[in-house]
Amino acid sequence: MPDVDVSSITLEEEDVVFEEDIIRNPYNLKSWLRYIEHKQSRKAPRPAINLIYERALKELPGSYKLWYAYLKRRRLHAKTKVITDPEYVKVNNAFERCLVFLSKMPRIWLDYGQFLVDQAMVTRVRHTLDRALRSLPLTQHDRVWPLYMKFIRAHDIPETGIRIYRRYLKLFPENGEDYVDYLKSINRLDLAAQKLADLLNQENFKSKHGKSHYQMWRDLCTLMSENPDKMKDMKVEAIIRCGLDRFSCEIGSMWCSLAQYQSRSGWFERARDVYEEAMSKVTTARDFGQVFDAYAHFEETVIEGKMSATSDGEVDEEDEIDVELWMARFENLMERRPLLLNSVLLRQNPHNVHEWHKRVSLFEGKPKEIINTYAEAVRTVDPKQAAGKLHTLWVAFAKFYESNKQLDEARSIFKMAVQVAFRNVEDLAAVWCEYAEMEIRAEQYDKARQVMREATAMPKERAAYHDSSAPVQNRVFRSLKLWSMHCDLEESLGTFQTTKAVYNRILELGIASPQIVLNFALFLEESNYFEDAFTVYERGVGMFKWPNVYDIWNTYLTKFLERYEGRKLERARDLFEQCVEGCPDKFAKNIYLLFAKMEEEHGMARHAMAVYERATSAVLPNEQFEMFNIYIQRAAAIFGVTHTRQIYEKAIEVLPDDATRDMCVRFAQLERKLGEIDRARAVFMHASQLADPRLHPDFWKHWQEFEVAHGNEDTYRELLRIKRSVQAQYNTAVNYMSAQMLAASGQTAQAPESSGGGGGDTMKAVEAKAMAVAEQAKAEVAAKSKLLFVRSSDKEMADEVAREDNPDEIVLGEDDDEEDEQNAAQKPALVELAQQPVPSEVFGKLAPKEDDET
Repeated sequence: MPDVDVSSITLEEEDVVFEEDIIRNPYNLKSWLRYIEHKQSRKAPRPAINLIYERALKELPGSYKLWYAYLKRRRLHAKTKVITDPEYVKVNNAFERCLVFLSKMPRIWLDYGQFLVDQAMVTRVRHTLDRALRSLPLTQHDRVWPLYMKFIRAHDIPETGIRIYRRYLKLFPENGEDYVDYLKSINRLDLAAQKLADLLNQENFKSKHGKSHYQMWRDLCTLMSENPDKMKDMKVEAIIRCGLDRFSCEIGSMWCSLAQYQSRSGWFERARDVYEEAMSKVTTARDFGQVFDAYAHFEETVIEGKMSATSDGEVDEEDEIDVELWMARFENLMERRPLLLNSVLLRQNPHNVHEWHKRVSLFEGKPKEIINTYAEAVRTVDPKQAAGKLHTLWVAFAKFYESNKQLDEARSIFKMAVQVAFRNVEDLAAVWCEYAEMEIRAEQYDKARQVMREATAMPKERAAYHDSSAPVQNRVFRSLKLWSMHCDLEESLGTFQTTKAVYNRILELGIASPQIVLNFALFLEESNYFEDAFTVYERGVGMFKWPNVYDIWNTYLTKFLERYEGRKLERARDLFEQCVEGCPDKFAKNIYLLFAKMEEEHGMARHAMAVYERATSAVLPNEQFEMFNIYIQRAAAIFGVTHTRQIYEKAIEVLPDDATRDMCVRFAQLERKLGEIDRARAVFMHASQLADPRLHPDFWKHWQEFEVAHGNEDTYRELLRIKRSVQAQYNTAVNYMSAQMLAASGQTAQAPESSGGGGGDTMKAVEAKAMAVAEQAKAEVAAKSKLLFVRSSDKEMADEVAREDNPDEIVLGEDDDEEDEQNAAQKPALVELAQQPVPSEVFGKLAPKEDDET
C-alpha cells in the first residue's frame, strides 16, 4: 500500500470489535462497510479511513461499491489541492489499479477521464478514453463519446480532433452537422464544405437541428462563395448549379452565391454573366428582387473601386473608357428593370394576358419589338389556360397594324384570330365584331357587312350555344352579340329586305331578347308595315314569359291602341284578356289601367267598371288602396257618387285595417255630403273598432268634428261611450300582455323560493306590478277623455255640469238610479262652473225655436 502512510495510525478500543469481525469474515462486504462507517462517524483521520479501504480492496478487489466510494473520496480530497500536488498522481494510480479489476465499468472510465481532463493532461486523456472505448462494449460507447467530444472542442488540437471526429461519425453519422461546425471553428472550411456536400448527397439524411435540404444547400453555397480561396478541392460552380437544378423556387440566394464566388475570385465579367443568367431564369418576383439588388450592388461596388483607383494616380484613356462602359452598363440595368420583372412574371405564368399587354406597353416606340411580342404572346398563350381575355391580344395586335395604316396585315391577323379555339363563344364573337368595326373605320362598309355575314353563317356541324365539348366556331352563329351588330349594320347600310331577313333569322334561331323584338317591331313601324310589326309582337309574347314579356305587351298594346283606337275593339279586348290571363300582380296595375282607359274612351262604361273591379283584386296588396281610389273616382265621374257606395263597401271588406280606416273616413264624408247623416255615423261606428284612440287620434278627431257639426248630446255621448269601450278593449289586450310578460320574468324568482315556501310572496309581487300597469293605463285614458257638456236649455243645470263623471264608467241605463243616488251622497261638494252656449250645429234640426225667433 504505497499510497497510505501507516506510521501515524493508532488502533482504538472501539475498533477492536470491528477488527475481530473482519478477521472472522474478511470477505464480507458489509463488515468492511460498517467498519468504514464507524471510522467516518468518529471523524477518524483520512489516512486511517484510506487504510481500511485499501485493506478491504485487498481482500475484495472486484467490489465496485468499494472502489467507487474510495475513488470518490480520493478525488474530493485531491480537488482541494493545486493541480501539481502529488495527491493527483496517487489518485491516478488508484484509478489505474481499479481499472485492472473493473475495466468493464463505464462509470469508472468516465470519472477517470473527467479527472484527467480537469488536470489538462491532453495526451493521457486521449489514451485513457481510447482504452475505455476498447474495453467497453459497443453499446456503451455512447456514454464515453460525449466526454471525448467535449474534450476535443476544449483544446486546440485540430488534426487530432479531425481524426477523432471521423471515428465518432462512423458510430454516429447523424451528427455530421456538429462535425461541420467544428471544422468551421478550426478554420478548415474546405473540409467543412466537403462534409456538407456529402451530407446533401445522402438522400435519407435528416438534420437533427431541423434544417431542410434547401437550407443546407444555401449554407453550403454561402460557405463556398464567401471563402473561394480556401475551396481548393471543390468544384464550386458545379456544386451550386447542381443545387439550382434541384430546386425550382427560392433560388435567388443560390444565384447570388454563385455570382459572389466569381466576383470574390476576381472574375468580374463571369460574375456579370451569372447575374444576367439568373435574371433570365428565376421564376418568382422574390428571387428576382434578390438577384437584381445583388447585381446592382455589384455594379456600384465595381464602379466605386475603379473610380477610386483612377483618382489616386494617373488616369489613361483605357481606364476612362472602362469606367464609362461600366456606368453605361449600370444605367442600362436600371432601365431594363421593368422589362426584366415582366419576363419573370411571364415565366411564372406564360398564360397571363395582362402581363403580355404590359410587356407591349414597355416597348412603346419600338414597332419591331411590339410585333415580336404580340407574335410570341399569341403563340405562347393557351386558350384553355389563359388568365384573362385572350381575344384582347389578337384585337390589340390587329389594331396595332391598323394604327400604322397596314389594313391587309390587320385583316390577316383577324382571319387567324377567328380560327383560334377560344374558351368562350363571347370571345370569338368579340373578335368578329372588332373585325367588322375595323372595316367600318376604314369606310369599307360592304366588307364590314360581308364580315358579319361570314360570322353569322350556319356552320356545317351545328352545336348548342352552351355545349362546351364543341369548338366555339360551331357555336358562334347563336351569339346574340353578333346578330345585334349585324342588325345595326343592315339597318344603317343595308336594305329593308336584308334587315328584315336578319331579324327573322334571329327569331327563327330562338336567340332574340325582348329588346330585339321591340327593335324589329319599331323598324317595321318606321317602314309603315304596321301589321307586320304587330305580328312580330305576337311572336315576341309567344317566345317569352313573365316578367320578361312585360315590355313587349306594354309596347304592343300601346301601339295597337294608337294605331286603331276604337276601330278594332274586339281584337284589342282579346289582346288585353290574353295579357292579363297570366300577368303577375306586380305588373297588373299598368295593364289594367290601360285596359280600363280603352273601355272608357272607345268601349262601354260598364265594361270599364268591370275592368276596374277586376284590377282591385289583381294588383299587389299595397296597391289595392290606390286602385280602389281610382275605381271610385272613375265611377263617380261616369255614374255619379251614389254608384260608389258598393265600391266603398267592397273596399272596406277587402282592404287591411290601416287602409280600411281611411276608406271609412272617405265613405263617411261622402254620405255626409249626400245628407245621409245616419249612414255616415254608422260608417264611423263600424270603423271605430279598428282605431285605437292612442294610435289613431285623427280618426276620432274626424268623428268628433262630424258629431259637432251634425250630432246632438246623445250622439256625442254615444261617441264617447264607444271610444271608452274601444280604449278598454285595447287596454285589456295590453294589460293581459303586460301581465304575461311580468309573470314570465317572475318565474326565475319563483324557482329558488319554491322549496322554501316563498312562492306566494313572489306571485303577489307580480300581481301588484300587473295591477299598477293597468291603473296607469286607465289614468292616461281618463286624462285624455275628460269632456264636459253644457246644456243649451235655459234651465240652470249647474249641479250636473259641475259634477265630474268617471271617464271610464259605462252608462248602463235608468235601472241604476238608486245606486246613483247612494253614490251621489258620498261625492264632494259641487264647484260652480261658467256656462257657455252650445253651437246650434250640434242639434241640427232639433235646435230650440227661441233661437230662431231671436
